[in-house]
Amino acid sequence: MDFIIDAALKAVKALYDTDLSSSDINLQETRKEFEGQVTIVTFPITRYSKKSPEQTGNDIGEFLQKELPEVAAFNVIKGFLNISLADNYWLDKLNNQILTADFGTVAPNGKKVMVEYSSPNTNKPLHLGHVRNNLLGYSVAQILGAAGYEVIKANLVNDRGIHICKSMLAWQQFGNGETPESSGLKGDHLVGKYYVIFDKEYKKQIDELKAQGQTEEEAKKNAPLIKEAQAMLQQWEAGDEEVINLWKTMNGWVYAGFEDTYTKLGVSFDKFYYESNTYLLGKDIIEDGLSQGVFFKKEDGSVWIDLTANGLDQKLVLRADGTSVYITQDLGTAELKYNDFHMDESIYVVGNEQDYHFKVLFLILQKLGKSWAKGLYHLSYGMVDLPSGKMKSREGTVVDADDLITEMEQTAKVQTEQLGKVDDFSEEEKQRLYHMIGMGALKYFLLKVEPKKRLLFDPNESIDFQGHTGPFIQYTHARIRSVLNRAGVDFTETQPVEELSAVERDLIIALTQYPQTVQQAAKDYSPAVIANYVYELAKAYNKFYHEKSILQAEDETLKKFRLQLSGAAADAIRKGMILLGIEVPERM
Repeated sequence: MDFIIDAALKAVKALYDTDLSSSDINLQETRKEFEGQVTIVTFPITRYSKKSPEQTGNDIGEFLQKELPEVAAFNVIKGFLNISLADNYWLDKLNNQILTADFGTVAPNGKKVMVEYSSPNTNKPLHLGHVRNNLLGYSVAQILGAAGYEVIKANLVNDRGIHICKSMLAWQQFGNGETPESSGLKGDHLVGKYYVIFDKEYKKQIDELKAQGQTEEEAKKNAPLIKEAQAMLQQWEAGDEEVINLWKTMNGWVYAGFEDTYTKLGVSFDKFYYESNTYLLGKDIIEDGLSQGVFFKKEDGSVWIDLTANGLDQKLVLRADGTSVYITQDLGTAELKYNDFHMDESIYVVGNEQDYHFKVLFLILQKLGKSWAKGLYHLSYGMVDLPSGKMKSREGTVVDADDLITEMEQTAKVQTEQLGKVDDFSEEEKQRLYHMIGMGALKYFLLKVEPKKRLLFDPNESIDFQGHTGPFIQYTHARIRSVLNRAGVDFTETQPVEELSAVERDLIIALTQYPQTVQQAAKDYSPAVIANYVYELAKAYNKFYHEKSILQAEDETLKKFRLQLSGAAADAIRKGMILLGIEVPERM
């Protein structure tokens, strides 16, 4: 809308003999309850006009209407000048922008960004929390790619440590050689099973030691299982061949299981980092920081940084025995990632329980003089809760991702069959549709909420073909494709209509907002911006569909125009949903 700003500047100059800059003109989208599409806020201009906001608005409105053929009408509500743009303006937008093959695509901006998400532990399957993480990370990567960035999707796998050794030890002692093949379990579920077994057996040993007179803390330290797990970790770090081979075998089972879940979720990665390769990184950075005076050493030999001047606290970065803490590794991994890709931005998709950790990490890197540290960003997100009693996991504590996917597909099947929408589908088409709807419902429900907010996920509410849901949008796309397929004519050529109805105009206006919505979502790292836009677009199309006949339009020109508009809406809905990682069906 630069042309309106330019004309408004001319108006102020001509009417009030004042030179303003474009930043002085406050241009907004007109509020829904008022007539018009774009609004100029006149309050700031009254200091130059020496008139009331209403009179100032009328002056400028009359000037714009004479100056710009695009301005069809205006109205002034208090200090708001609401401008209605002519149908020719919107038709030009439709014909020369929306209907072009590259609408919504942008040239590369020359910037590179890494989005790190998932970051699972290899001692258990993915759960509902991981699902939000994966869907959020993948969607942000898609959005940034659409906004012109070169994107690297990264996954830092936590494949070492005491938790891994617990699963390994339990399998050794209680597994009797069980494998994914012999058990019929996915590899990640099998390994998770032994992590649970370890915990149960460990608790038994603690209770036995407490019965013998030990305190809770003593019993926890002295239980034979935990001592054996700690010994196994030391063997792993020393490169013991037998332990390393078992570790590789069980991690292999887990990776196969993860890959299956990732495929069902529709997420992917360009680069994997493994903590088994990165946990020793960072020690050289600590040494450099000591020589720079960024860190200090205590009498026991441990290394710290004092961040109290920054409103934080003192932070341990290396233990007295010279072993790494978590932040030591993260410092090294951050540098490794930058050296690998030299990205302008690096986004960490991690839950909000780690907010403090990332504040400390980024601040340390800045104090170490890492020029790339200013491009680091923690995309913090809230927990996902479920209505009480819904979809309990095998252990009754967390919801397994695979169980959740199965539940969503089943719910989609029940709801779809009740509506009688798949009577003529083959069995294979039905299963694909149930997966598409189930995943669309899950993804949309989790992504339509701003990442920072905690949310309550209700599977039944998420699969509602009439609500603010993924299936509603998917059904709208299928409805449009059905209309286009029934038309069976070429509607790609520009149609010479001269006048728009209100619903046609509103639909074109909604379509014009797609490119700026993508840029806004990229700027905010927020799939919710896309999700809510696509929902409003689907609502605008449905209003148009119900109010205007398409295939039975009054004449052929109007019919082709409405088909053209329908095709543009379907295309924008599909593109928007792709950015959320959601497929849209051709028919439902």
